[in-house]
Amino acid sequence: MLTEVATGTLVHQSELLRNNTVVVEGRSGVLLVDPGITWAEMTCLAGDVGALDRTVVAGFATHPDWDHVLWHDAFGDVPRYGTRRCAALLRAFRAQVDWRDHAAAGLPPEIAEDTPLELYGLVEGLPDGAAEFPWEGPRIRVVEHPAHSPGHAALVVEDSGMLIAGDMLSDVFIPMLDEFGADNDPVAEYLVGLDVLEEAARDVDVVVPGHGSVARGHEVGARIEQDRAYLHALRDGRRPDDPRLGDSAEPGWEWVGDIHEGQARSVTREAMRRRHVDLP
Repeated sequence: MLTEVATGTLVHQSELLRNNTVVVEGRSGVLLVDPGITWAEMTCLAGDVGALDRTVVAGFATHPDWDHVLWHDAFGDVPRYGTRRCAALLRAFRAQVDWRDHAAAGLPPEIAEDTPLELYGLVEGLPDGAAEFPWEGPRIRVVEHPAHSPGHAALVVEDSGMLIAGDMLSDVFIPMLDEFGADNDPVAEYLVGLDVLEEAARDVDVVVPGHGSVARGHEVGARIEQDRAYLHALRDGRRPDDPRLGDSAEPGWEWVGDIHEGQARSVTREAMRRRHVDLP
């Protein structure tokens, strides 16, 4: 079912992971952002778009995670975009002989047989430095930023006063870090990403995260500050006082605590490694 969240923009939410597909209405059709995640849900989404007497004219993947790069034949053979880095990572992934096996292995077992992979990751990169989404519709700013995964981007639908945040600013997921590498600190990168999104959200009233509920008004700033507080606690080795963890977690989402524990171990290991490297 489609729910209008702002003028000319609607959301379709999946059942298992509460993925939000955003439908933006343009002059000649609609843009689908991060459609997912099962055959049944995407068939329903296609039917809902048809009931609006509209067709899909383009797609956008906010980042290269499996649940944001899916597609269904019912949406049509239309251009699908992401950032250049997002598209490059997906091309490299699909170039592997056994890419489909790898993709299937990453699916939750509950939907492993019910998620279409044929059109997985067929995303074209926007031109370097592209500031706007190329289509006949309301002006949509593309805001690429560090945090969560390489090539992640948010979209600002200016006429609707809405920011589409991808896997950021969720009320059910804590900030999920990219992997540590020789030259990157994903905690610091995530904090920078929050700064970028805070600036992008300065004039918006609605934020749609990749998972969870829509944020409105003062909730937008509150989510940014909640994520900052989580990251500061993680970096300082403290247990975050976060309602998305522990006994306060939403029923059915207690497993997010396991993500936190894994991230806390990674941050601790990296801090120890860097201290060892810095020793004289």
